[in-house]
Amino acid sequence: MAKIMDGSELAKKIRSRLKVEVEKYIETHEKKPHLAVILVGNDPASETYVKFKEKACHQVGMNSTIIKLDDNVSEEDLISEIQKLNTNPDIHGILLQLPIPKHLDSEKIINLIDSNKDVDGFANENVAKLSKNQDALVPCTPLGIIRLLEEYNIMTEGQHCVILGRSQIVGKPMAQLMLQKNSTVTICHSRTKNIEEIAKQADILIAAVGKPHMVNRHFVKKGAVVIDVGVSRVNGKILGDVDFNDVEDIASYITPMPGGTGPMTIACLLENTIKCYKNLVIKND
Repeated sequence: MAKIMDGSELAKKIRSRLKVEVEKYIETHEKKPHLAVILVGNDPASETYVKFKEKACHQVGMNSTIIKLDDNVSEEDLISEIQKLNTNPDIHGILLQLPIPKHLDSEKIINLIDSNKDVDGFANENVAKLSKNQDALVPCTPLGIIRLLEEYNIMTEGQHCVILGRSQIVGKPMAQLMLQKNSTVTICHSRTKNIEEIAKQADILIAAVGKPHMVNRHFVKKGAVVIDVGVSRVNGKILGDVDFNDVEDIASYITPMPGGTGPMTIACLLENTIKCYKNLVIKND
């Protein structure tokens, strides 16, 4: 039976450590780390995620500001908000909650966020730095997965990591991080042939496609580590990409859904905000 990789418990440990760090920074620099989140429209899931992020900030003693804009906001007005945040010395991290309405160009707007405040790690400068193994702000979900692998002492060197999904948010940055961990990496996607066969070769299988219970026991090699990133809502229930009950007796380690990668994503958002704060405040003091 697989051991559970408890993201909620590890996230608590990270928040406790960050709370102590923040208290020290406030004492020495008289300024709190401050995250600004831009929320466009009234998407219920986005509103819930933003509340979680705000709560987490307050738990570690950070400031949090939510800038709520109508779903019909013009691109010019949204860009103006970002420019204000870029130049505000009291704001250290900026996050544009995705998705945003279709009339707005998310790629263009994300790349207008100051790369030193880009806590999501989505802007081109941070993407490029990650690909070159330079110090970068790393997307929070892949970073959270790395923290989980480290916490549970999962061997990565020489291991075959198969990633299901090639998004800029999870799949691609996850591949870069696993390469840095000296894993052999395969990315599968919607055009991949024989996806079950490839997945079954994985020592570490990371599922991030957003298809509920796509990964069953036929995808998983005996003793594999299985990380579930996907989140789908089906008949009021939250389901992951992995059919947990079908896979639990085959995997060696597995993340639950919920309580796995989700809490780690928010914990790593806090880490990234404090990293921005260090670079913008402490280095300049």
